[in-house]
Amino acid sequence: MVLTIKNEELVTLNGCEAVDFPKYTSQLINWANQNAQGTRPRVVGQLSDLFPEFEANCDDISIETWREWYLSRYPDAISTATDKIFAQVKNLKDAIQLIDRDMVQKWVEDLVISKTYNGLYVQEAILSKLAEHLNTDYRLATPEEESRGIDGYVGSVAYSVKPETYKTMGRLSETIDVKMIFYTKKKTGLTVEVEE
Repeated sequence: MVLTIKNEELVTLNGCEAVDFPKYTSQLINWANQNAQGTRPRVVGQLSDLFPEFEANCDDISIETWREWYLSRYPDAISTATDKIFAQVKNLKDAIQLIDRDMVQKWVEDLVISKTYNGLYVQEAILSKLAEHLNTDYRLATPEEESRGIDGYVGSVAYSVKPETYKTMGRLSETIDVKMIFYTKKKTGLTVEVEE
């Protein structure tokens, strides 16, 4: 037998009182919290460790005893987290007043056009950066060169530019007889590994 318990049911089954937030407010508070980092372990403790400790040391497990146990160890955590998050909510209130349709359109264009292009078309950026580093020029491959697995040249050296995940794709049958450049996309940009 397989049972599914939804989050809403879990609240009721555990005897908790469900909090009903007005539409969009919970999402906005969550977003503010992500920016403010109000519920990080350094503020409220590592809850995934604290709750098992509570369970192991308490005979009467209930929402009330959990609240009492937690607050005895972190008496200021709720207030500190609230202050951090509410400060960010005020920042969001100020910022939302600045948003008009024109700004939303610029944001969408930036996402769909610029960020997509910059995020997906990395070959030229990588070749350009390598050429700058080596104090030489670069060019993208011709269609005929591309058919041989070449993405471009830095100076007179041919390179193939591939994502780091390409290394794990052993099932690929293509053989590329040029120097390889592997890149990894990170939140802050690209990490590039150039074959010597």
